Amino acid sequence: MLRRLGSGASIEAVCAEAGLSRAAFDTWWSAELTSRLPQATGVAQVAAPGPVEILRDRWGIPHVFAETDDALFFGFGVAMAQDRLWQMDYLRRKALGRLAEVLGPDALSLDIVARTVGFGRIALEHLGRLPEGTRSVLTQFAAGVNAAVAMRGDRLPVEFALLDYVPQSWTPLDSLAVLIDYRWYRTGRLPVIAVPELAKRVLQDEALYRAFLTPEAADETIVPAGATRPGTAGAVSLTAGDRRQALGYDAGGPDDGTGSNNWLVDGSRSVTGSPLVASDPHLPFSSLSWWYEVHLCGGSFNAAGIAQVGVPALMMGRNACVAWCATNNICSQRDLYQERTDPTHAGCFLYNGAWELGREITEEIAVKGRGVVRTTVRFSRNGPIVDELLPPAARHTGPVSLRWLGTEVFDDIACLHRANRAQSCAEYREAFRHWLIPTFNAVFADREGHVGYQCIGRIPIRTTWDGGYRPGWDPEHQWKDVVPFEGLPALADPPHGWIRTANNRNAPPDFPYPLSGTWREGLRARRIRQMLEGQERFSAEDFARMQMDTLSLRAVEATPRLVRLLEDADGAQDVRIARAAAVLRAWNHLMEPGEVAATIFDVFFGHWCRVVVAERFPEAMVELMAGAAAGLAASLLAEDPGRWFEPGRRHAAAVEALRRALDELEKRLGSEMSTWSWGALHTLTLRHPLSGIGDLSQLLDRGGVPVAGSIVTVCNTGNDASHATATGAVYRLIADLAAQPPELRAVVAAGASGDPGSPHYCDQLPEWLAGRHHRLPLDRDSAARDAVTTLRLMPARGPAAAGRAHH
Repeated sequence: MLRRLGSGASIEAVCAEAGLSRAAFDTWWSAELTSRLPQATGVAQVAAPGPVEILRDRWGIPHVFAETDDALFFGFGVAMAQDRLWQMDYLRRKALGRLAEVLGPDALSLDIVARTVGFGRIALEHLGRLPEGTRSVLTQFAAGVNAAVAMRGDRLPVEFALLDYVPQSWTPLDSLAVLIDYRWYRTGRLPVIAVPELAKRVLQDEALYRAFLTPEAADETIVPAGATRPGTAGAVSLTAGDRRQALGYDAGGPDDGTGSNNWLVDGSRSVTGSPLVASDPHLPFSSLSWWYEVHLCGGSFNAAGIAQVGVPALMMGRNACVAWCATNNICSQRDLYQERTDPTHAGCFLYNGAWELGREITEEIAVKGRGVVRTTVRFSRNGPIVDELLPPAARHTGPVSLRWLGTEVFDDIACLHRANRAQSCAEYREAFRHWLIPTFNAVFADREGHVGYQCIGRIPIRTTWDGGYRPGWDPEHQWKDVVPFEGLPALADPPHGWIRTANNRNAPPDFPYPLSGTWREGLRARRIRQMLEGQERFSAEDFARMQMDTLSLRAVEATPRLVRLLEDADGAQDVRIARAAAVLRAWNHLMEPGEVAATIFDVFFGHWCRVVVAERFPEAMVELMAGAAAGLAASLLAEDPGRWFEPGRRHAAAVEALRRALDELEKRLGSEMSTWSWGALHTLTLRHPLSGIGDLSQLLDRGGVPVAGSIVTVCNTGNDASHATATGAVYRLIADLAAQPPELRAVVAAGASGDPGSPHYCDQLPEWLAGRHHRLPLDRDSAARDAVTTLRLMPARGPAAAGRAHH
């Protein structure tokens, strides 16, 4: 029955074949899930390097206690695999290009990305060059994962039965591959380069091109003007005219607003007299959270926070002395190169006036139900040819090659561990001196009252930077060096007492190094700044309210402009448009579930972006380019100095976009405008990766509930094409450095467990929706008081040691 469901058979068909009623099926399904839950209490004899205790609180969050680092990371592997084993295997297969082997042809495109960029090839090269200490951590973590698998016997998570396969043993290579795939997710984003290239080719006008690339609130910078270090040794010599261009360009993109927020105040701005830190990393929503929340205590570690699933290190969180978090920096760590080829020089690419022979490798991808698919990956000196990885509207522009900093070897695990153990802001900053990729905006505070910001990650130095492709044949467009650590944007104990980042510009035009940024809208950063400047002192409760803020600064600026356009246009005589304008005029610009105006505005703005883009781009490019046009579209509601529209066309275009929006809403929500609440359209469903197969969405998905916020609000709930929630603040944390004993306040939109039968599968969603947090203490006494279950792992010897359990 499980295999039939996993192959796409409907629940109705499975019931008919088995002679079951739906009620009987539901009882069977529930019992099947319950029987597969891992051991949470008692004693298990395993091949551990030392005793381990795993205490879980009411939310199922593990506190892992051990005496040594080796035993701690073994226990970490056990805990994570107990909660996320199938997800770990899914991420491993995704990174190694082996998803289609179990999911079939629908996953082939993901495998081609992994094989083309070469996550597995890069991981293999990295593994052989890592220091012994890091390899030991990865080895112990992998041993813990495999011990957890052995403890379960044949009662593996239900996804394995649905897809009819069993997992292979976890290895250190797998953790590295997953980590490298994460680097790609944070930095690859090829549409951010393809979109400017297409815009340049189509518009062929510098003023229109610049207008198209300028997002909203582009002047919001993390490091304020005058706070840079213009005398830094080794700074790149740039003319005033070149400096802003070299610093980076603002570029909207299809994932605009998909980022993160973090902010802090020092003790002078806190009601406790100690720093407060807040963060909410934005990622795709899923029933299997990308993040794994854990407390690790043993050996040289005592820290709590979130780890990336599959990776043995905390990415964000706190220890007894320091709290830290990070947002995506979005400084470019990759380039696309237009390559020149010639039929008379088969297999060659032009470089510096000479033809160089490229190379090829053949990747064999096993595809369930289809056999083996072979794909050839070609390489120039710059990297793999990635035409097939570009958005469909840009695939005619090749051959295009990729140079990516993620191929370089560095020890991210060691950097993260140094950060996890840091005892001060200075030590935390130093932990990332050798961090390579991705670039992050790290904010941090310590119990001595110091606060800081550090741009981390290395940024290639280019002599020119204007978006789009680079000529692969021209040596002048090769990377010259990287910005040194001391030259990266940073702040230490700023006099105004606060720091905030939200994927906005790192630094103003007076910064001495070219940062090659591709920053997004600054609206979230501006709103956070407004809130920080609007209050003298803050509590943790104030920060929690800030995380739930739904004021849309896009709507604050754009709605009055739209209403004026409608009043001046012939469309004002249309009853529907007049009524919509009245609703918009009375709106408070909050993206709350009960707001009708929020629905009208958001749907209008999507259509307006498409109308704006269609004015200059061919139909085949409209959807792609519309995702990057929010800044231009917002500005065109006020004026059109560059004559994007033909004279007199702008007013009619706005009316046309609103009519399309109203037509869409009538079709989806009915003819009565008063029922068009934002919550009726903007819902959050925590989807499982298998929910597209047959009826598995009914069994594995959770949610489907109205949700506040939007893609540009601090309470970030980014829209998909249907205006439902696709991405956003999947995790929220608040750290008060005054708290004794030390603790985190946090919430995960999904839950601690990825096992659909667990009571902790998506159980935190109501808390997340309400803006509530749980406590995660760092002291053993508090963890023991909060413990609901306790599992003791005891070292054993012999081949059966990994799986002997006593309840």
